[in-house]
Amino acid sequence: MQTIVLGGGVIGVATAFYLCQQGCDVTLIEREPDVALSTSFGNAGVIAPGYVTPWAAPGMPTKILKYLFKPASPLIFRPTLDPAQWRWIARWLRECELERFRVNKQRMQRIAYYSRACLHEFRGHHPFDYGRSQGYLQLFRSAYDVELAQPALAVLRDAGIAHREVSAAQCAVIEPGLRWAAQPPFSGLYLPDDEAGDCARFTRELRAICERNGVRFRFDTRVTSLDVEGATVRGVRIRSERGDETLRADAVVVALGVDSAALLAPLGVKVPLYPVKGYSATLPVIDEEKAPRAALMDESLKTAITRFGNNLRIAGTAELGNRETTLREQALQTLLKVLRDWFPHATNPDSAHFWVGRRPMTPDGAPLLGPSGIENLWLNLGHGSTGWAMSMGSGRVVADLIAQRQPEIDLDGLTLARYGK
Repeated sequence: MQTIVLGGGVIGVATAFYLCQQGCDVTLIEREPDVALSTSFGNAGVIAPGYVTPWAAPGMPTKILKYLFKPASPLIFRPTLDPAQWRWIARWLRECELERFRVNKQRMQRIAYYSRACLHEFRGHHPFDYGRSQGYLQLFRSAYDVELAQPALAVLRDAGIAHREVSAAQCAVIEPGLRWAAQPPFSGLYLPDDEAGDCARFTRELRAICERNGVRFRFDTRVTSLDVEGATVRGVRIRSERGDETLRADAVVVALGVDSAALLAPLGVKVPLYPVKGYSATLPVIDEEKAPRAALMDESLKTAITRFGNNLRIAGTAELGNRETTLREQALQTLLKVLRDWFPHATNPDSAHFWVGRRPMTPDGAPLLGPSGIENLWLNLGHGSTGWAMSMGSGRVVADLIAQRQPEIDLDGLTLARYGK
């Protein structure tokens, strides 16, 4: 079966890998000169199914208002005249109700836990180093943060997910570098089974495995439109230095992140995606003893701190504004504040390499996997800030569907069908 995957982030490359495993002839199209150069490049790198949480959560609208005018904020809202922004916000607000939050979180965790199992199975066959670490520690700055975390804690308890609520002193036992923090945390939450790793590094290694197994990669190539006859996709129109071409295919997978919406709209396939931008800073570690060992999350400022070998990455901020990848000083200062507060001596802030990416978020948080409503056209998109955590499972599910195999997990609530018509 001739299959084309659109998008060279971790989602697209994972899809290409599993399609190849199913015996498909696979071509991947990517506009950048290599894989993982956009949203997959500078993310936090956390694979924490127990922490996977919709952005639409109880108390979040109030929290946005609280942080709106603060200099150090995990949230930046820049209103625009774009109707799509306001439609997305209206849908998002409806999803902030407690019962909707619980349903959405359980859906996200279902694919995230399956994805982690797929990653572990993959690692058993293809062991390589991608800066992996074990364990995930959430840090609470105040009793208010603990109160806001209660709905998420209830989901963890109900699902039987391994976790420990820990004191400030216990936080420093788990991460000894916190002994040099500007002030101790109020308390913490430890998820021992969660992990982290460099998503971009993993994706590059996965590309190499794909290529050894016959997957073709077309870089510096833009998708101009989908070739449709009747209600069936027959191929993809592309543009590169070779000129304009049409590639024929028996199946096409759209994994273009935020850009998926514009490609699908002319076909009448409406996906409620909007770019919620995220930022990161990557710095070399200069003092091993005073640096973190694994991954942490500042729950108040929604900022992750992740150790990748000799480097430290600080990643966070959710900016809902325009679609441009512009570095905003306010977001960068929030990242550096988190670094100064928890690990002030671990790095030299002047060495920070900053990055911004566009997270393709749905209003309810869960991704869109599987059928698009158009024959031969499949979706693997809308993973938001948790694409790395959901990548292998999402790729495997979509490959199974294309190969007419029954997926190993229930896809209820993870397809476009949840939005009705």
